[in-house]
Amino acid sequence: MEFFNSRFANSFGFFLGLVLLIASNALLSFANAKAHHHDFVIQATPVKRLCKTHNTITVNGMYPGPTLEVNNGDTLVVKVTNKARYNVTIHWHGVRQMRTAWADGPEFVTQCPIRPGMSYTYRFTIQGQEGTLWWHAHSSWLRATVYGALIIHPKEGSSYPFPKPKRETPILLGEWWDANPIDVVRQATRTGAAPNISDAYTINGQPGDLYNCSSQDTVVVPIDSGETNLLRVINSGLNQPLFFTIANHQFTVVGADASYLKPFTTSVIMLGPGQTTDVLIKGDQPPSRYYLAARAYASAPNAPFDNTTTTAILEYKSAPCPAKKGLSIRPVMPPLPAFNDTATVTAFTKKLRSPQKVEVPTDIDESLFFTVGLGLNNCPRNFRSSRCQGPNGTRFTASMNNVSFVLPSNFSLLQAHHHGIPGVFTTDFPANPPFKFDYTGNVSRSLWQPVPGTKLYKLEYGSRVQIVLQDTSIFTPENHPIHIHGYDFYIIAEGFGNFNPKTDTSKFNLVDPPLRNTVGVPVGGWAVIRFVADNPGVWLMHCHLDVHITWGLAMAFLVENGVTELEKLEAPPPDYPVC
Repeated sequence: MEFFNSRFANSFGFFLGLVLLIASNALLSFANAKAHHHDFVIQATPVKRLCKTHNTITVNGMYPGPTLEVNNGDTLVVKVTNKARYNVTIHWHGVRQMRTAWADGPEFVTQCPIRPGMSYTYRFTIQGQEGTLWWHAHSSWLRATVYGALIIHPKEGSSYPFPKPKRETPILLGEWWDANPIDVVRQATRTGAAPNISDAYTINGQPGDLYNCSSQDTVVVPIDSGETNLLRVINSGLNQPLFFTIANHQFTVVGADASYLKPFTTSVIMLGPGQTTDVLIKGDQPPSRYYLAARAYASAPNAPFDNTTTTAILEYKSAPCPAKKGLSIRPVMPPLPAFNDTATVTAFTKKLRSPQKVEVPTDIDESLFFTVGLGLNNCPRNFRSSRCQGPNGTRFTASMNNVSFVLPSNFSLLQAHHHGIPGVFTTDFPANPPFKFDYTGNVSRSLWQPVPGTKLYKLEYGSRVQIVLQDTSIFTPENHPIHIHGYDFYIIAEGFGNFNPKTDTSKFNLVDPPLRNTVGVPVGGWAVIRFVADNPGVWLMHCHLDVHITWGLAMAFLVENGVTELEKLEAPPPDYPVC
Protein backbone atom coordinates (compact mmCIF):
# COMPACT_ATOMS: atom_id res chain seq x y z
CA MET A 1 0.00 0.00 0.00
CA GLU A 2 2.90 2.29 0.94
CA PHE A 3 4.55 1.46 -2.42
CA PHE A 4 1.27 2.33 -4.21
CA ASN A 5 0.98 5.65 -2.31
CA SER A 6 4.58 6.65 -3.06
CA ARG A 7 4.12 5.75 -6.76
CA PHE A 8 0.86 7.72 -6.82
CA ALA A 9 2.58 10.66 -5.13
CA ASN A 10 5.48 10.53 -7.61
CA SER A 11 3.12 10.24 -10.60
CA PHE A 12 0.91 13.02 -9.29
CA GLY A 13 3.98 15.19 -8.62
CA PHE A 14 5.26 14.55 -12.15
CA PHE A 15 1.82 15.29 -13.62
CA LEU A 16 1.48 18.48 -11.55
CA GLY A 17 4.98 19.58 -12.60
CA LEU A 18 4.13 18.95 -16.25
CA VAL A 19 0.88 20.97 -15.95
CA LEU A 20 2.75 23.83 -14.24
CA LEU A 21 5.49 23.76 -16.89
CA ILE A 22 2.94 23.92 -19.73
CA ALA A 23 1.00 26.66 -17.91
CA SER A 24 4.14 28.70 -17.21
CA ASN A 25 5.26 28.38 -20.85
CA ALA A 26 1.80 29.50 -22.00
CA LEU A 27 1.87 32.40 -19.52
CA LEU A 28 5.39 33.34 -20.63
CA SER A 29 4.29 33.28 -24.26
CA PHE A 30 1.22 35.35 -23.33
CA ALA A 31 3.35 37.76 -21.27
CA ASN A 32 5.73 38.26 -24.21
CA ALA A 33 2.84 39.05 -26.56
CA LYS A 34 2.41 42.78 -26.97
CA ALA A 35 -0.33 45.14 -28.12
CA HIS A 36 0.89 47.66 -30.71
CA HIS A 37 -1.11 50.88 -30.97
CA HIS A 38 -0.95 52.97 -34.14
CA ASP A 39 -2.79 55.99 -35.54
CA PHE A 40 -3.44 56.10 -39.29
CA VAL A 41 -4.63 59.46 -40.63
CA ILE A 42 -5.93 59.19 -44.21
CA GLN A 43 -5.17 62.52 -45.84
CA ALA A 44 -4.35 64.23 -49.12
CA THR A 45 -0.62 65.00 -49.40
CA PRO A 46 1.32 66.72 -52.20
CA VAL A 47 3.48 63.99 -53.83
CA LYS A 48 5.75 64.78 -56.78
CA ARG A 49 6.57 62.01 -59.26
CA LEU A 50 7.39 62.08 -62.99
CA CYS A 51 7.90 65.88 -62.87
CA LYS A 52 4.38 66.57 -61.60
CA THR A 53 2.86 67.10 -58.13
CA HIS A 54 -0.44 65.39 -57.28
CA ASN A 55 -2.65 65.70 -54.21
CA THR A 56 -2.21 62.05 -53.31
CA ILE A 57 -4.19 60.11 -50.68
CA THR A 58 -1.73 58.81 -48.08
CA VAL A 59 -1.49 57.47 -44.54
CA ASN A 60 0.16 60.00 -42.19
CA GLY A 61 1.50 61.91 -45.20
CA MET A 62 3.69 58.94 -46.20
CA TYR A 63 3.85 57.22 -49.61
CA PRO A 64 4.09 54.28 -49.24
CA GLY A 65 2.57 54.24 -45.77
CA PRO A 66 4.26 53.19 -42.50
CA THR A 67 5.75 49.73 -42.07
CA LEU A 68 4.21 47.90 -39.10
CA GLU A 69 6.39 45.37 -37.26
CA VAL A 70 5.01 42.82 -34.81
CA ASN A 71 5.82 39.39 -33.43
CA ASN A 72 3.74 36.27 -33.96
CA GLY A 73 1.13 36.34 -31.16
CA ASP A 74 0.99 40.15 -30.87
CA THR A 75 -2.14 42.27 -31.15
CA LEU A 76 -2.52 45.28 -33.44
CA VAL A 77 -4.79 48.20 -32.52
CA VAL A 78 -4.92 50.71 -35.38
CA LYS A 79 -7.17 53.77 -35.19
CA VAL A 80 -7.93 54.98 -38.72
CA THR A 81 -9.14 58.58 -39.01
CA ASN A 82 -10.41 59.66 -42.42
CA LYS A 83 -9.44 63.22 -43.26
CA ALA A 84 -9.64 62.63 -47.02
CA ARG A 85 -12.61 63.36 -49.29
CA TYR A 86 -13.25 59.71 -50.17
CA ASN A 87 -14.70 56.82 -48.20
CA VAL A 88 -11.95 54.48 -47.01
CA THR A 89 -11.33 51.10 -45.35
CA ILE A 90 -8.06 49.29 -44.54
CA HIS A 91 -7.53 45.58 -45.24
CA TRP A 92 -4.79 43.61 -43.45
CA HIS A 93 -3.87 41.41 -46.39
CA GLY A 94 -3.23 37.80 -45.41
CA VAL A 95 -4.00 38.18 -41.69
CA ARG A 96 -6.19 35.23 -40.69
CA GLN A 97 -8.46 37.41 -38.48
CA MET A 98 -9.60 34.42 -36.42
CA ARG A 99 -13.13 35.33 -35.21
CA THR A 100 -12.39 39.03 -35.87
CA ALA A 101 -13.88 39.39 -39.36
CA TRP A 102 -15.10 42.88 -38.33
CA ALA A 103 -11.47 44.00 -38.66
CA ASP A 104 -10.80 42.49 -42.11
CA GLY A 105 -11.61 45.69 -44.00
CA PRO A 106 -13.14 45.16 -47.47
CA GLU A 107 -15.76 47.84 -48.09
CA PHE A 108 -19.38 46.63 -47.84
CA VAL A 109 -18.18 43.06 -47.18
CA THR A 110 -17.06 43.11 -43.53
CA GLN A 111 -17.74 46.77 -42.80
CA CYS A 112 -19.29 49.93 -44.12
CA PRO A 113 -16.69 52.47 -45.20
CA ILE A 114 -15.15 55.04 -42.88
CA ARG A 115 -16.79 58.24 -44.11
CA PRO A 116 -14.82 61.50 -44.41
CA GLY A 117 -14.38 62.97 -40.92
CA MET A 118 -15.05 59.63 -39.16
CA SER A 119 -12.77 57.02 -37.58
CA TYR A 120 -12.70 53.28 -36.83
CA THR A 121 -10.30 51.20 -34.76
CA TYR A 122 -9.13 47.86 -36.14
CA ARG A 123 -8.25 45.35 -33.39
CA PHE A 124 -6.90 41.88 -34.16
CA THR A 125 -4.29 39.35 -33.04
CA ILE A 126 -1.69 37.70 -35.29
CA GLN A 127 -1.91 33.97 -34.59
CA GLY A 128 0.55 31.41 -35.97
CA GLN A 129 1.80 33.55 -38.85
CA GLU A 130 5.39 34.64 -39.53
CA GLY A 131 6.89 36.48 -42.48
CA THR A 132 5.75 39.27 -44.77
CA LEU A 133 2.21 40.53 -45.20
CA TRP A 134 0.95 44.02 -45.99
CA TRP A 135 -1.97 46.37 -45.48
CA HIS A 136 -3.85 48.43 -48.05
CA ALA A 137 -7.02 50.42 -48.66
CA HIS A 138 -9.94 48.26 -49.81
CA SER A 139 -12.23 50.95 -51.18
CA SER A 140 -12.36 51.95 -54.86
CA TRP A 141 -8.78 52.38 -56.17
CA LEU A 142 -7.34 54.08 -53.08
CA ARG A 143 -4.88 51.26 -52.59
CA ALA A 144 -2.86 52.67 -55.50
CA THR A 145 -1.19 54.88 -52.88
CA VAL A 146 -2.62 53.76 -49.50
CA TYR A 147 -0.50 50.72 -48.60
CA GLY A 148 2.43 49.55 -46.48
CA ALA A 149 4.30 46.51 -45.21
CA LEU A 150 3.21 44.36 -42.25
CA ILE A 151 6.19 42.39 -40.97
CA ILE A 152 5.62 39.51 -38.56
CA HIS A 153 8.75 38.38 -36.71
CA PRO A 154 8.92 35.04 -34.87
CA LYS A 155 7.77 34.97 -31.25
CA GLU A 156 10.34 36.31 -28.80
CA GLY A 157 12.86 33.57 -28.13
CA SER A 158 12.14 31.89 -31.48
CA SER A 159 14.15 32.33 -34.65
CA TYR A 160 13.89 32.01 -38.43
CA PRO A 161 14.33 28.51 -39.93
CA PHE A 162 17.32 29.98 -41.81
CA PRO A 163 20.47 31.84 -40.65
CA LYS A 164 19.59 35.25 -39.21
CA PRO A 165 20.12 37.89 -41.93
CA LYS A 166 22.37 40.86 -41.22
CA ARG A 167 19.65 43.30 -42.30
CA GLU A 168 16.07 43.19 -43.57
CA THR A 169 14.58 45.47 -46.23
CA PRO A 170 10.94 45.69 -47.33
CA ILE A 171 10.66 46.08 -51.13
CA LEU A 172 7.20 47.35 -52.06
CA LEU A 173 6.53 47.19 -55.79
CA GLY A 174 3.84 49.67 -56.81
CA GLU A 175 2.13 51.38 -59.74
CA TRP A 176 1.90 55.13 -60.27
CA TRP A 177 -0.60 57.04 -62.36
CA ASP A 178 0.25 60.56 -63.50
CA ALA A 179 -3.37 61.29 -62.56
CA ASN A 180 -5.78 60.76 -59.67
CA PRO A 181 -6.37 56.95 -59.57
CA ILE A 182 -9.98 57.54 -58.43
CA ASP A 183 -10.58 59.61 -61.57
CA VAL A 184 -9.06 56.81 -63.67
CA VAL A 185 -11.45 54.15 -62.36
CA ARG A 186 -14.46 56.50 -62.40
CA GLN A 187 -13.83 57.32 -66.05
CA ALA A 188 -13.62 53.59 -66.88
CA THR A 189 -16.86 52.90 -64.99
CA ARG A 190 -18.53 55.71 -66.88
CA THR A 191 -17.35 54.63 -70.35
CA GLY A 192 -17.38 50.84 -69.93
CA ALA A 193 -13.88 50.72 -71.43
CA ALA A 194 -10.69 49.39 -69.86
CA PRO A 195 -9.08 51.94 -67.50
CA ASN A 196 -5.93 53.78 -68.51
CA ILE A 197 -2.73 51.86 -67.75
CA SER A 198 -0.25 53.17 -65.17
CA ASP A 199 2.55 55.56 -66.13
CA ALA A 200 5.26 54.03 -63.95
CA TYR A 201 6.10 51.21 -61.60
CA THR A 202 7.75 52.04 -58.29
CA ILE A 203 10.04 50.48 -55.69
CA ASN A 204 9.25 51.84 -52.22
CA GLY A 205 7.34 54.67 -53.86
CA GLN A 206 10.10 55.75 -56.30
CA PRO A 207 10.09 55.01 -60.06
CA GLY A 208 13.89 54.99 -60.40
CA ASP A 209 16.54 56.04 -62.91
CA LEU A 210 14.70 55.10 -66.12
CA TYR A 211 11.92 57.69 -65.72
CA ASN A 212 11.86 61.47 -66.11
CA CYS A 213 12.62 63.62 -63.04
CA SER A 214 13.18 60.50 -60.91
CA SER A 215 16.87 59.57 -60.64
CA GLN A 216 17.67 61.91 -57.74
CA ASP A 217 15.25 59.94 -55.52
CA THR A 218 16.02 56.38 -56.69
CA VAL A 219 15.91 54.01 -53.69
CA VAL A 220 19.30 52.68 -52.52
CA VAL A 221 19.46 49.31 -50.76
CA PRO A 222 22.74 48.91 -48.82
CA ILE A 223 24.73 45.67 -48.59
CA ASP A 224 28.24 44.79 -47.45
CA SER A 225 30.58 42.15 -48.81
CA GLY A 226 29.96 38.81 -47.11
CA GLU A 227 26.56 39.80 -45.70
CA THR A 228 23.37 37.79 -46.16
CA ASN A 229 20.34 40.08 -46.19
CA LEU A 230 16.60 39.45 -46.32
CA LEU A 231 14.45 41.25 -48.87
CA ARG A 232 10.72 41.20 -48.16
CA VAL A 233 9.23 41.70 -51.63
CA ILE A 234 5.57 42.75 -51.91
CA ASN A 235 3.61 43.32 -55.11
CA SER A 236 1.44 46.21 -53.99
CA GLY A 237 0.72 47.21 -57.59
CA LEU A 238 -2.89 47.70 -58.55
CA ASN A 239 -3.28 45.70 -61.76
CA GLN A 240 -0.01 44.13 -62.88
CA PRO A 241 1.86 40.91 -62.06
CA LEU A 242 5.58 41.73 -61.96
CA PHE A 243 8.94 40.05 -62.52
CA PHE A 244 11.64 41.09 -60.03
CA THR A 245 15.39 40.51 -60.21
CA ILE A 246 18.80 41.93 -59.17
CA ALA A 247 21.77 42.17 -61.52
CA ASN A 248 24.41 39.45 -60.97
CA HIS A 249 22.79 38.19 -57.73
CA GLN A 250 20.85 35.03 -56.96
CA PHE A 251 17.83 34.89 -54.66
CA THR A 252 17.27 32.15 -52.12
CA VAL A 253 13.49 32.02 -51.72
CA VAL A 254 12.56 31.22 -48.10
CA GLY A 255 8.94 32.33 -47.71
CA ALA A 256 5.79 33.63 -49.38
CA ASP A 257 2.58 35.14 -47.99
CA ALA A 258 3.84 34.76 -44.38
CA SER A 259 4.49 31.02 -44.70
CA TYR A 260 7.96 29.48 -44.85
CA LEU A 261 9.06 27.57 -47.94
CA LYS A 262 11.63 24.91 -48.75
CA PRO A 263 14.56 27.16 -49.79
CA PHE A 264 15.57 27.24 -53.45
CA THR A 265 17.67 29.55 -55.60
CA THR A 266 16.54 31.53 -58.63
CA SER A 267 17.63 34.66 -60.48
CA VAL A 268 14.08 35.99 -60.93
CA ILE A 269 10.77 35.85 -59.07
CA MET A 270 7.23 36.71 -60.17
CA LEU A 271 4.58 38.14 -57.89
CA GLY A 272 0.95 38.80 -58.69
CA PRO A 273 -0.66 41.80 -56.97
CA GLY A 274 -1.25 40.87 -53.34
CA GLN A 275 1.55 38.31 -53.15
CA THR A 276 4.70 38.56 -51.02
CA THR A 277 7.99 36.66 -51.35
CA ASP A 278 10.89 36.59 -48.87
CA VAL A 279 14.32 36.16 -50.45
CA LEU A 280 17.86 36.05 -49.09
CA ILE A 281 20.64 37.74 -51.06
CA LYS A 282 24.39 37.42 -50.46
CA GLY A 283 26.94 40.17 -50.83
CA ASP A 284 29.14 37.90 -52.95
CA GLN A 285 29.83 40.13 -55.96
CA PRO A 286 32.60 42.70 -56.59
CA PRO A 287 31.75 45.84 -54.56
CA SER A 288 29.82 48.08 -56.92
CA ARG A 289 26.26 49.18 -57.69
CA TYR A 290 23.65 46.80 -59.12
CA TYR A 291 20.09 47.49 -60.23
CA LEU A 292 17.10 45.85 -58.62
CA ALA A 293 14.49 45.89 -61.39
CA ALA A 294 10.82 45.04 -61.85
CA ARG A 295 8.64 45.02 -64.93
CA ALA A 296 5.39 43.53 -66.15
CA TYR A 297 4.45 39.91 -66.63
CA ALA A 298 1.69 40.56 -69.18
CA SER A 299 -0.11 37.28 -69.86
CA ALA A 300 -3.20 38.56 -71.70
CA PRO A 301 -2.50 38.56 -75.45
CA ASN A 302 -3.04 41.95 -77.14
CA ALA A 303 -4.17 43.70 -73.92
CA PRO A 304 -2.42 47.06 -73.33
CA PHE A 305 -0.05 47.24 -70.34
CA ASP A 306 2.58 49.52 -68.84
CA ASN A 307 5.85 48.27 -70.40
CA THR A 308 8.21 50.46 -68.34
CA THR A 309 10.83 49.23 -65.83
CA THR A 310 11.29 50.42 -62.25
CA THR A 311 14.71 50.25 -60.61
CA ALA A 312 16.43 50.68 -57.26
CA ILE A 313 20.15 50.33 -56.55
CA LEU A 314 21.87 47.62 -54.51
CA GLU A 315 24.96 49.44 -53.31
CA TYR A 316 27.94 47.81 -51.64
CA LYS A 317 29.20 49.93 -48.76
CA SER A 318 32.77 49.44 -49.96
CA ALA A 319 31.87 50.45 -53.54
CA PRO A 320 33.72 53.51 -54.88
CA CYS A 321 31.62 56.56 -54.06
CA PRO A 322 30.44 58.15 -57.33
CA ALA A 323 30.48 61.69 -55.93
CA LYS A 324 34.05 61.51 -54.61
CA LYS A 325 35.50 60.43 -57.94
CA GLY A 326 33.42 62.92 -59.87
CA LEU A 327 32.11 60.16 -62.07
CA SER A 328 28.81 58.43 -62.17
CA ILE A 329 29.15 54.67 -61.86
CA ARG A 330 26.25 53.35 -63.86
CA PRO A 331 24.76 50.40 -61.97
CA VAL A 332 24.75 47.02 -63.70
CA MET A 333 21.38 46.36 -65.38
CA PRO A 334 19.95 42.82 -65.07
CA PRO A 335 18.24 40.96 -67.91
CA LEU A 336 14.50 40.53 -67.35
CA PRO A 337 12.18 37.87 -68.80
CA ALA A 338 10.09 38.77 -71.83
CA PHE A 339 6.76 40.36 -70.88
CA ASN A 340 4.84 37.21 -71.88
CA ASP A 341 7.32 34.64 -70.50
CA THR A 342 4.82 32.22 -68.97
CA ALA A 343 7.41 29.41 -69.01
CA THR A 344 9.57 31.29 -66.47
CA VAL A 345 6.51 31.90 -64.28
CA THR A 346 5.56 28.20 -64.39
CA ALA A 347 9.11 27.08 -63.58
CA PHE A 348 9.15 29.44 -60.60
CA THR A 349 5.77 28.45 -59.13
CA LYS A 350 6.57 24.73 -59.51
CA LYS A 351 9.49 25.17 -57.11
CA LEU A 352 7.28 26.50 -54.27
CA ARG A 353 7.03 23.82 -51.57
CA SER A 354 6.35 23.76 -47.84
CA PRO A 355 9.50 23.04 -45.79
CA GLN A 356 8.18 19.66 -44.62
CA LYS A 357 5.20 17.35 -44.92
CA VAL A 358 1.95 19.19 -44.17
CA GLU A 359 -1.58 18.13 -43.25
CA VAL A 360 -3.53 18.74 -46.44
CA PRO A 361 -7.30 18.19 -46.08
CA THR A 362 -8.14 14.88 -47.79
CA ASP A 363 -11.74 13.80 -47.16
CA ILE A 364 -13.35 16.69 -49.02
CA ASP A 365 -16.81 17.90 -47.92
CA GLU A 366 -17.17 20.69 -50.48
CA SER A 367 -15.78 20.08 -53.97
CA LEU A 368 -16.20 23.34 -55.89
CA PHE A 369 -15.38 24.37 -59.46
CA PHE A 370 -15.20 28.11 -60.19
CA THR A 371 -14.55 29.67 -63.56
CA VAL A 372 -12.77 33.03 -63.43
CA GLY A 373 -12.61 35.46 -66.31
CA LEU A 374 -13.78 38.50 -68.18
CA GLY A 375 -16.95 39.25 -70.11
CA LEU A 376 -18.64 41.89 -72.20
CA ASN A 377 -22.08 43.32 -71.46
CA ASN A 378 -24.23 44.49 -74.32
CA CYS A 379 -24.92 48.22 -74.20
CA PRO A 380 -28.12 48.90 -72.19
CA ARG A 381 -30.80 50.58 -74.32
CA ASN A 382 -30.90 53.69 -72.16
CA PHE A 383 -27.09 54.24 -72.39
CA ARG A 384 -25.50 56.62 -74.88
CA SER A 385 -22.70 55.22 -77.05
CA SER A 386 -20.20 57.24 -74.94
CA ARG A 387 -21.00 54.86 -72.06
CA CYS A 388 -20.32 51.73 -74.12
CA GLN A 389 -16.74 52.14 -75.26
CA GLY A 390 -15.69 48.53 -74.74
CA PRO A 391 -15.03 46.30 -77.79
CA ASN A 392 -17.75 46.69 -80.48
CA GLY A 393 -19.90 49.05 -78.39
CA THR A 394 -20.01 46.89 -75.22
CA ARG A 395 -19.06 47.39 -71.56
CA PHE A 396 -16.35 45.33 -69.84
CA THR A 397 -17.42 43.03 -67.02
CA ALA A 398 -16.00 39.99 -65.18
CA SER A 399 -17.37 37.06 -63.22
CA MET A 400 -16.92 33.82 -61.31
CA ASN A 401 -19.20 30.99 -62.42
CA ASN A 402 -21.04 33.47 -64.64
CA VAL A 403 -22.03 35.67 -61.66
CA SER A 404 -20.69 39.24 -61.72
CA PHE A 405 -20.42 40.26 -58.07
CA VAL A 406 -22.36 43.33 -56.93
CA LEU A 407 -21.50 44.89 -53.56
CA PRO A 408 -24.40 46.04 -51.36
CA SER A 409 -24.58 49.72 -50.37
CA ASN A 410 -26.84 49.96 -47.30
CA PHE A 411 -25.27 47.27 -45.10
CA SER A 412 -22.09 45.23 -45.10
CA LEU A 413 -22.54 41.53 -45.88
CA LEU A 414 -21.14 40.55 -42.46
CA GLN A 415 -23.55 42.93 -40.71
CA ALA A 416 -26.51 41.53 -42.68
CA HIS A 417 -25.46 37.96 -41.84
CA HIS A 418 -24.78 38.63 -38.13
CA HIS A 419 -28.00 40.59 -37.53
CA GLY A 420 -30.19 38.53 -39.88
CA ILE A 421 -31.04 41.48 -42.15
CA PRO A 422 -32.98 40.14 -45.15
CA GLY A 423 -32.69 41.20 -48.79
CA VAL A 424 -28.95 42.08 -48.75
CA PHE A 425 -27.58 38.85 -50.24
CA THR A 426 -28.56 35.33 -51.25
CA THR A 427 -26.65 32.10 -50.56
CA ASP A 428 -27.11 30.50 -53.97
CA PHE A 429 -23.69 31.08 -55.50
CA PRO A 430 -23.27 28.08 -57.86
CA ALA A 431 -20.86 25.32 -56.79
CA ASN A 432 -20.16 24.64 -60.47
CA PRO A 433 -20.44 26.66 -63.70
CA PRO A 434 -24.13 26.94 -64.70
CA PHE A 435 -23.07 25.88 -68.22
CA LYS A 436 -20.20 23.54 -69.04
CA PHE A 437 -18.17 24.67 -72.05
CA ASP A 438 -14.67 24.53 -73.52
CA TYR A 439 -13.36 27.03 -70.96
CA THR A 440 -10.06 27.81 -72.67
CA GLY A 441 -11.21 27.25 -76.24
CA ASN A 442 -13.32 29.32 -78.61
CA VAL A 443 -16.21 30.31 -76.32
CA SER A 444 -19.64 31.03 -77.79
CA ARG A 445 -20.56 34.74 -77.60
CA SER A 446 -23.80 33.74 -75.84
CA LEU A 447 -21.66 33.02 -72.72
CA TRP A 448 -19.83 36.35 -72.66
CA GLN A 449 -22.49 38.24 -70.69
CA PRO A 450 -22.66 37.20 -67.00
CA VAL A 451 -25.54 37.71 -64.57
CA PRO A 452 -25.08 40.41 -61.87
CA GLY A 453 -25.77 39.30 -58.30
CA THR A 454 -24.78 39.41 -54.61
CA LYS A 455 -24.51 35.66 -54.14
CA LEU A 456 -22.61 33.97 -51.30
CA TYR A 457 -21.65 30.33 -50.85
CA LYS A 458 -22.39 28.86 -47.42
CA LEU A 459 -19.79 26.64 -45.70
CA GLU A 460 -20.34 24.71 -42.48
CA TYR A 461 -17.76 25.36 -39.78
CA GLY A 462 -14.94 22.81 -40.10
CA SER A 463 -15.84 21.67 -43.61
CA ARG A 464 -12.93 20.61 -45.82
CA VAL A 465 -13.00 22.54 -49.06
CA GLN A 466 -11.44 21.99 -52.47
CA ILE A 467 -11.77 24.60 -55.22
CA VAL A 468 -10.74 24.18 -58.83
CA LEU A 469 -10.13 27.69 -60.21
CA GLN A 470 -10.45 27.62 -64.00
CA ASP A 471 -9.38 30.54 -66.21
CA THR A 472 -11.53 31.17 -69.30
CA SER A 473 -10.67 32.59 -72.72
CA ILE A 474 -13.76 34.83 -72.77
CA PHE A 475 -12.42 38.03 -74.37
CA THR A 476 -8.88 37.00 -73.34
CA PRO A 477 -7.22 34.41 -71.09
CA GLU A 478 -5.07 35.91 -68.34
CA ASN A 479 -3.14 35.03 -65.18
CA HIS A 480 -5.55 35.93 -62.34
CA PRO A 481 -4.16 36.35 -58.79
CA ILE A 482 -7.07 35.03 -56.70
CA HIS A 483 -7.09 36.05 -53.02
CA ILE A 484 -9.27 34.67 -50.22
CA HIS A 485 -9.77 36.88 -47.17
CA GLY A 486 -9.43 35.28 -43.72
CA TYR A 487 -7.77 32.12 -45.02
CA ASP A 488 -4.54 30.54 -46.15
CA PHE A 489 -4.85 27.56 -48.49
CA TYR A 490 -2.68 24.84 -49.97
CA ILE A 491 -2.07 25.09 -53.72
CA ILE A 492 -2.02 21.38 -54.57
CA ALA A 493 -1.79 21.60 -58.38
CA GLU A 494 -1.67 23.93 -61.38
CA GLY A 495 -1.89 23.27 -65.10
CA PHE A 496 -2.90 24.55 -68.52
CA GLY A 497 -6.03 24.00 -70.60
CA ASN A 498 -9.26 22.71 -69.06
CA PHE A 499 -9.02 20.91 -65.72
CA ASN A 500 -9.66 17.19 -66.23
CA PRO A 501 -10.78 15.45 -63.01
CA LYS A 502 -9.91 12.04 -64.46
CA THR A 503 -6.27 12.75 -65.31
CA ASP A 504 -5.23 15.93 -63.46
CA THR A 505 -5.81 14.54 -59.96
CA SER A 506 -2.60 12.54 -60.50
CA LYS A 507 -0.75 15.87 -60.39
CA PHE A 508 -2.02 16.70 -56.87
CA ASN A 509 0.77 17.35 -54.35
CA LEU A 510 -0.69 16.21 -51.03
CA VAL A 511 2.72 16.01 -49.32
CA ASP A 512 4.36 19.45 -49.23
CA PRO A 513 2.29 21.98 -51.23
CA PRO A 514 2.87 25.69 -50.52
CA LEU A 515 0.52 27.55 -48.15
CA ARG A 516 -0.57 30.92 -49.58
CA ASN A 517 -3.34 33.53 -49.43
CA THR A 518 -3.20 34.48 -53.14
CA VAL A 519 -2.84 32.04 -56.04
CA GLY A 520 -1.91 32.98 -59.59
CA VAL A 521 -4.35 31.00 -61.73
CA PRO A 522 -2.25 30.26 -64.85
CA VAL A 523 -3.19 32.02 -68.10
CA GLY A 524 -5.47 29.66 -70.03
CA GLY A 525 -5.18 27.16 -67.18
CA TRP A 526 -6.30 26.13 -63.70
CA ALA A 527 -5.22 25.83 -60.07
CA VAL A 528 -6.56 23.60 -57.29
CA ILE A 529 -6.59 24.78 -53.67
CA ARG A 530 -7.69 23.22 -50.37
CA PHE A 531 -8.44 24.60 -46.91
CA VAL A 532 -10.53 23.90 -43.78
CA ALA A 533 -13.35 26.40 -43.12
CA ASP A 534 -12.28 27.07 -39.51
CA ASN A 535 -12.89 30.85 -39.36
CA PRO A 536 -16.51 32.04 -39.09
CA GLY A 537 -17.63 35.16 -40.95
CA VAL A 538 -18.13 36.49 -44.47
CA TRP A 539 -14.95 36.24 -46.52
CA LEU A 540 -14.39 37.83 -49.90
CA MET A 541 -12.68 35.85 -52.65
CA HIS A 542 -11.61 37.97 -55.60
CA CYS A 543 -9.11 38.67 -58.33
CA HIS A 544 -6.44 41.01 -56.96
CA LEU A 545 -6.18 42.91 -60.22
CA ASP A 546 -8.32 45.84 -59.07
CA VAL A 547 -9.61 46.46 -62.58
CA HIS A 548 -11.18 42.97 -62.42
CA ILE A 549 -12.74 43.30 -58.94
CA THR A 550 -14.24 46.61 -60.15
CA TRP A 551 -15.87 44.62 -62.98
CA GLY A 552 -17.21 41.92 -60.62
CA LEU A 553 -14.59 39.15 -60.53
CA ALA A 554 -15.42 38.17 -56.95
CA MET A 555 -17.69 36.14 -54.66
CA ALA A 556 -17.88 35.60 -50.90
CA PHE A 557 -18.03 32.64 -48.56
CA LEU A 558 -20.36 32.67 -45.56
CA VAL A 559 -18.66 30.43 -42.99
CA GLU A 560 -21.11 29.52 -40.24
CA ASN A 561 -20.33 29.53 -36.52
CA GLY A 562 -19.11 26.36 -34.88
CA VAL A 563 -20.34 24.95 -31.57
CA THR A 564 -18.01 26.34 -28.89
CA GLU A 565 -17.42 30.01 -28.08
CA LEU A 566 -13.96 29.85 -29.69
CA GLU A 567 -15.59 28.71 -32.93
CA LYS A 568 -17.94 31.68 -33.15
CA LEU A 569 -17.60 35.17 -34.59
CA GLU A 570 -16.94 37.80 -31.93
CA ALA A 571 -19.48 40.59 -31.39
CA PRO A 572 -19.05 43.71 -33.55
CA PRO A 573 -16.96 46.51 -31.99
CA PRO A 574 -18.77 49.57 -30.53
CA ASP A 575 -17.34 52.01 -33.11
CA TYR A 576 -18.32 49.85 -36.11
CA PRO A 577 -19.02 52.25 -39.03
CA VAL A 578 -22.62 52.73 -40.10
CA CYS A 579 -23.61 52.96 -43.75
